Amino acid sequence: MSVLVAIPARYASSRYPGKPLVPLRGADGVSRTLVQRSWEAAMAVKGVDRVVVATDDDRIRAEAERFGAEVVMTSSDCRNGTERCAEAHAVLGSGFDIVVNLQGDAPLTPHWFVEDLVAGLRADPASEVATPVLRCDGRALNGFLEDRRAGRVGGTTAVFGHDRQGLYFSKEVIPYTTRRYDDDEPTPVFHHVGVYAYRPAALAAYPGWEPGTLETLEGLEQLRFLERGRRILCVEVEAKGRQFWELNNPEDVPRIEAMMAEMGMA
Repeated sequence: MSVLVAIPARYASSRYPGKPLVPLRGADGVSRTLVQRSWEAAMAVKGVDRVVVATDDDRIRAEAERFGAEVVMTSSDCRNGTERCAEAHAVLGSGFDIVVNLQGDAPLTPHWFVEDLVAGLRADPASEVATPVLRCDGRALNGFLEDRRAGRVGGTTAVFGHDRQGLYFSKEVIPYTTRRYDDDEPTPVFHHVGVYAYRPAALAAYPGWEPGTLETLEGLEQLRFLERGRRILCVEVEAKGRQFWELNNPEDVPRIEAMMAEMGMA
């Protein structure tokens, strides 16, 4: 089964304009832009046939071409990364069995997250979309709770049933808990990792659906699938000692750089 990885990247982010071009300093002291680090994460994934950066901005296109990425220009009308991936897939003439959306704000995504995600979707023909979830340890959960207390939007959390089908995704911390956990202690909260694998038919249908109430309130694109009764498989992945965080706000830059330094990531 052929696999396309698309990295949707837009300049006009409402929370953090120009985010794909923000420099992130690695453990070696060298800075590379967020979009480059996301592309490098995609290129490390095994079993992928093609990797593209999908954007509507010439500044991002120029930066991506500078470090050697293939770029697909998409419309400025795309409302989110899933719509941008759908358009990029159509521009490329389809022909892929699975399309992966590796969002451009998650440069710490380990290659095995994506590999396990693709394997999970292949093994479950009833699911049309799959996304990874990572059980939070106390350190990650307490970081989420701290962000919410400070009025910041941190990571997204997910709840799912015994069949691993997603029940809901939220920028609030769900399920509700007031207990404080030790840093290395496992918790009942799962961090939703911002990566998706789609079957082409579901991806092609998505832009034709109007955003529903839940998607609009939460600002989470995957809720459009749930509101349309489509199944999202939650694939649990393991950190294997790696820290994981998305770049959502300017305050996340030093947090991610500190994680990279701690893990020795160049």
